[in-house]
Amino acid sequence: MSGEINTLLSDYALAAVTALLAWRMRGVREGQAARALWAIAFAALATGALTGGTYHGFRDTLPRPVVSIVWKATVLAIGIGAAAMIAGSAAATAAGRVRRILRWLAAASLVAYAAWMLFHDAYIYVVSYTAVAMALVAVLHAWSAARGDHASRWMLAGVAVSALAAGAQASGFDPHRYFNHNDLYHAIQIAGMLLFYLGAKRLRDLDQRAH
Repeated sequence: MSGEINTLLSDYALAAVTALLAWRMRGVREGQAARALWAIAFAALATGALTGGTYHGFRDTLPRPVVSIVWKATVLAIGIGAAAMIAGSAAATAAGRVRRILRWLAAASLVAYAAWMLFHDAYIYVVSYTAVAMALVAVLHAWSAARGDHASRWMLAGVAVSALAAGAQASGFDPHRYFNHNDLYHAIQIAGMLLFYLGAKRLRDLDQRAH
């Protein structure tokens, strides 16, 4: 096997942790749409990390059509995860018309993103879409945290650590010849996913809290 073996391994580690968190979310959903949607987000992001690791590790050995399919699956899974994060956070922080608008926004943005990525491969588009999703999640939970929602504080911590991870990846800083900036991103993002889990398992739908 050729390719970036260390990035494959760090991506697979991120996938394993995130998949475990998705599984654990099954036991705490309790009829809460916010938790169910965040469980979908974890599952989709775990899938993206798995296929992303496969792309990095095997792109020099697999047939080019297969490599293309693996990459498209990666960017689509990440997009689904980002959209589910928006919808899940909307369920926990908004109600009524605002919540419906945010859900439609999440769905419409995902459709637009998926259509665009069918014909484009540059990772900058993935970064841009997830950055917008993270920013929206941060705004929603900052508003909710200001009103005393303790779960939102964990969500904000997850956003902060995810931003740190993205910054580490964008910096191009390689701590070691066998541990590059992508590996550093994956290591930091594991901490970010754990923080998101600690918040997501405590989320409650705002329309249920209001009654």
